[in-house]
Amino acid sequence: MANDRIYWLQTMSKIAFPVLNALSNQQLKRLMPVEGKVDYRDNFTYLEAFGRLLCGIAPWLETGPRTGGEEGRLRKQYAELARKGMDAATNPSSLDYMNFSKGHQPIVDAAFLAHAIVRAPDELFHKLEPEVKKNVVQALKATRSRKPFFSNWLLFSAMIETALFLVGEEDWDPMRIDFALKQHEQWYVGDGMYSDGVEFHMDYYNSFVIQPMLVDIIEHIGDQSWDWKQMKESINSRATRYAVIQERSISPEGTFPVVGRSIAYRFGAFQHLAQMALQHKLGGNLEPNQVRCALTAVIGRVIEQPGTFDEEGWLQIGLCGHQPELGEVYISTGSLYLCATVFLPLGLPEDDPFWQGEADWTAKKVWSGGKIPIDSAL
Repeated sequence: MANDRIYWLQTMSKIAFPVLNALSNQQLKRLMPVEGKVDYRDNFTYLEAFGRLLCGIAPWLETGPRTGGEEGRLRKQYAELARKGMDAATNPSSLDYMNFSKGHQPIVDAAFLAHAIVRAPDELFHKLEPEVKKNVVQALKATRSRKPFFSNWLLFSAMIETALFLVGEEDWDPMRIDFALKQHEQWYVGDGMYSDGVEFHMDYYNSFVIQPMLVDIIEHIGDQSWDWKQMKESINSRATRYAVIQERSISPEGTFPVVGRSIAYRFGAFQHLAQMALQHKLGGNLEPNQVRCALTAVIGRVIEQPGTFDEEGWLQIGLCGHQPELGEVYISTGSLYLCATVFLPLGLPEDDPFWQGEADWTAKKVWSGGKIPIDSAL
């Protein structure tokens, strides 16, 4: 309902503003703390924060209200800050010029930035000044000098090439896309889930990376090759099934299983469910408003915990408050902004069924004695 949308906007803004405001003034490196277990993450953490944040709020920037009302004003402000951030992040003379070319990690977060462009091409690319566009393209291409690891990382290279194709670069590389798509076809393990590399991991990487990127890559570039086009139906049917599994994992209290690595991405664990709601691809008797209510419960359960933010408003490592022990060695402050991907449905208009009415989600129904459909595998 309207109050939920306001709550989502307020929460999104609380997470996003420190990053976008600092970067637009070329002060991100000066102001953002770098919490982590190793001391070299400052080489990567700023691009992590910017790319992951934009990846989540891009649909709202692209399709949110243009004029009128508080939300329209906020969207206009944030779109302008994001474009200033694009300039600051990719201009070699900027104080906040980011690392796209040293180490392997920039492949990851250039891909999240590329995914943001795919989700909001007008606001995050076409409205940029010509010189900024050139810098953005050069930054994305700088990641080509290193190869991704044999895992979900293949999709990072593929997403970068997809963005380059969509912005009109003639030298986009179909091989990087082909390898990622066909290798993940080999890594499909059943019932809507893929392994992350050779072995299956019981974690949230099907939602953090794999399924959202597969769905968007095949949607935007699938018609460029006949064999890619043949993959679209199966990729989408698996994605629909995995969204059902995700919704059923949300408890009546808005908690979810604490399994696998990168749990400090908090409600970014539900990027996939959020994307399926955004794209009207929910299935398995899922109603859009029950998904909204489930995600709202998760957002509230996580974000209201003391210690989620430091005194200056920056995210701190943890799941339920400040729990630095939950951060792997590759986790730092910037990494945490992947949580913003839960806000993808803000790209839906206020009158979309997602925002209309109240409904219990599956676990809340069944654990209060209600009736739910029997679940079945794909």
